[in-house]
Amino acid sequence: MIDTEHTFDPTPWTAGTRAALRIEYHGSAYSGWQAQPHLSVVTVQERLEEALSAVANQPIRTHCAGRTDAGVHGVGQIVHFDDPVGRSAKAWVMGSNSYLPSDIRVHWVTSVAPSFHARHSALWRRYRYVIANTAVRPAQLAELVAWQRRHLDVNKMQAAAEALLGEHDFSAFRAAQCQANSPIRHIHALDLVRWRDFVLLDITANAFLHHMVRNIAGALMLVGAGHRPVSWLKELLEGRDRTLGADTASGAGLYLTGVGYPAEYALPEPPDGPSWLTGCL
Repeated sequence: MIDTEHTFDPTPWTAGTRAALRIEYHGSAYSGWQAQPHLSVVTVQERLEEALSAVANQPIRTHCAGRTDAGVHGVGQIVHFDDPVGRSAKAWVMGSNSYLPSDIRVHWVTSVAPSFHARHSALWRRYRYVIANTAVRPAQLAELVAWQRRHLDVNKMQAAAEALLGEHDFSAFRAAQCQANSPIRHIHALDLVRWRDFVLLDITANAFLHHMVRNIAGALMLVGAGHRPVSWLKELLEGRDRTLGADTASGAGLYLTGVGYPAEYALPEPPDGPSWLTGCL
């Protein structure tokens, strides 16, 4: 997705300026967002920091809004870093993209107040889960969508999803290895819609637990396929037992599409996504 409305300012910043950026990435080739220097894996954070460090000619450390898992994609991921040398927004965008692989792109960089933190300043995160609901798994969208061959009843899925709205203990949808201090999260919106051969699940919350969206998606697909009643999601939520839930759905269909911040930071609005769906809905 290309930002056509954002102007890249060529004016150099003062060294020490805090910068925020939006990054888009195809997550299939990466072991998630977070750098893992102790393992022989490649992550999005490592590739981004390498590119930014090349522009700065010194090491750059980044912080993101949401640590996406292996195979998960980013459309509206927000990252911040401190500019140690005083480059311009144009230099950061054009320079970093010249060093990044083709499946990662920085779309804008802007200066922000020193109080801004990509993770801690965020008010909400939004994910979209894309399911190809076809008899045969799509070839051209391999690693870009989840797949379910059984017909999904979106109305039943939406009815089941209503139980998850609001603030709850989401232990039943939390990965065993989740390191969050609390399982309490607040889901602001959870909407499902069918578009041609696809079922789209859009979910917005203040924050998410490890595998939370993928576990919710897996449970809703069982409801949509008729393997569980509409009431099952409510029972899972109240039971708080992850072992009674559905299998974790594939990461291929999951996209971090947006992050919201207080208006005082004046960040560009997050785009709709993924980019291959934009303009189709």
